[in-house]
Amino acid sequence: MNMRPHLLLLSLLSVVPVQAVAAPATTDAARDRASILAMKGEYIVDFAFDETVLLQPGYERHPAMRSGGNEVVIVVEDTPTKVVLQHILVDEKSGHVTKHWRQDWTYEAATRFEFTADQTWQVRPVAAGLTRGAWTQCVYEVSDAPRYCGTGAWTYDNGVATWTSDLSWRPLPRREYTKRSDYNAISAVNRHTLTPMGWTHEQFNTKVLRKPDGSQVELAREFGFNDYQKTTEVDFAPAYKYWDATRGYWAKVRARWDGFLGKAPGVHLKTKIDGMAMIMPLFEQASQLEEGKKVGDAKIDAVFNKWVEPASM
Repeated sequence: MNMRPHLLLLSLLSVVPVQAVAAPATTDAARDRASILAMKGEYIVDFAFDETVLLQPGYERHPAMRSGGNEVVIVVEDTPTKVVLQHILVDEKSGHVTKHWRQDWTYEAATRFEFTADQTWQVRPVAAGLTRGAWTQCVYEVSDAPRYCGTGAWTYDNGVATWTSDLSWRPLPRREYTKRSDYNAISAVNRHTLTPMGWTHEQFNTKVLRKPDGSQVELAREFGFNDYQKTTEVDFAPAYKYWDATRGYWAKVRARWDGFLGKAPGVHLKTKIDGMAMIMPLFEQASQLEEGKKVGDAKIDAVFNKWVEPASM
């Protein structure tokens, strides 16, 4: 499933300084919530990432990345001030299901987690001027471990619903951490836009080496474009079946993460950067539920007790 070249070109042409993207925030939280809920549904997704500006002498542009998949976005929670969306992948040929990333949206959030060091996310206040009238989006790993948060307002200029985040930090993406050791963090601005055929997620990334002394070396900028196109041609029944069997289990997992991420200081993971030490046992427990077996809370607690601890202050 290759990226549509004309869409990538149009998106690249739309890249403007963040200051120019910003616009007066709507005060209609209900309208914003409807825009967030519009991202639910069944999609064919194209993922594209291209390094653009090279910032260090001798740095060579890495190959572009292209991939895709079939993904359903399910509403997990929906209140006037919070919406939780779970993404689930389905392999069209085999019907194999993979729980994918999750996005939580909170209106005028008081706090959010921030990626501050290797495997560490600290919970910090969101500035009053930033969160007023705005939504904070927090994104989570397949295990519901934290990834990144961003805060911004939805705008509706010329009838186009768009949300743009502030600049925030995130760890290396799964597509690169097994291949790269020359950088250890990404500073990013994210933009979500509703389109006639679905929605898009643009990423304006800078790959950064953060050093122990606090200094930073910017290696390259990268543009990411994820295109969610609505489809009626893919059978997503396996995804719904999986979620029906496991939704209660994943609610318990989220609750345990919330115990660390709902207040300061935050969380530190004792796993390697790939997170597989947690992903595998949690996925195996979910599979047991699919098979009709029971999974006691003690098994979930055992995984968290082994691999998760509060962040240092």
